[in-house]
Amino acid sequence: MCLGRSLVGFTYCTCYLASYVTNKYVLSVLKFTYPTLFQGWQTFVGGLLLHVSWKLGWVEINSSSRPLLCFSFCIMQLQRSSGAARRVSGKSALFLLAAAGCLPFNDAQFDPDGYFWAVIHLLCVGAYQMVRQTRKSSALSDIDQQYLNYIFSVVLLAFASPPTGDLSSVLDFPYLYFYQFHGSCCASGVLGFFLMLSTVKLRSLLAPGQCAAWIFFAKVVTAALSLLLFDMKLTRATVGCLLLAALGEALLVFSERKGS
Repeated sequence: MCLGRSLVGFTYCTCYLASYVTNKYVLSVLKFTYPTLFQGWQTFVGGLLLHVSWKLGWVEINSSSRPLLCFSFCIMQLQRSSGAARRVSGKSALFLLAAAGCLPFNDAQFDPDGYFWAVIHLLCVGAYQMVRQTRKSSALSDIDQQYLNYIFSVVLLAFASPPTGDLSSVLDFPYLYFYQFHGSCCASGVLGFFLMLSTVKLRSLLAPGQCAAWIFFAKVVTAALSLLLFDMKLTRATVGCLLLAALGEALLVFSERKGS
């Protein structure tokens, strides 16, 4: 049993690292700076693979849950659970907020568009986590929630791409017809799907504290290897922000393990 859980943990770390490196390559090396299209492609591939897996019987999805009906379920639960914040250590939250607030002012490679979409991502993740804080009697499993997440993400990103200018500007992308770009985008979608599956498996088999520890380990390994694989300009202030964030994550793991 212990060996099986360790294998799931290492599988998650491998998927996390491979997915991050692939995305980093597309966004930073190839400079495909069209987030609505890239995210839309990833969610489309993930949703398609999940749907195929469901039809083949590899995963179980509640087919009686109509998408619009389930969405209205999610909205009601969001309203009910808006006041239920996740319990974390006060010091952990303080360190993470301090690191996130100081990093933009000390980033030698500061990109306002990148930080704008990072804020959008944090807001979406925060809203999604509040939706997840539902009662245990919820009819939606993790796979059900992810399936609906794929559907609505594809729809929302498809409507968002024309107003942001991504749809019209992508024709000027210099690597649009290069196999490196096509291969990296396909790998990104597939790896994101496997990362989702490994995350669901990790949460289903391990206690919250153990799960948090594996997630923290994956982040540390990925951050360390990123310094070797990509051209990153680090200053003392930037390193300090990263170490402060790592300390906050470590305290979060400690609080999760202590709580479990």
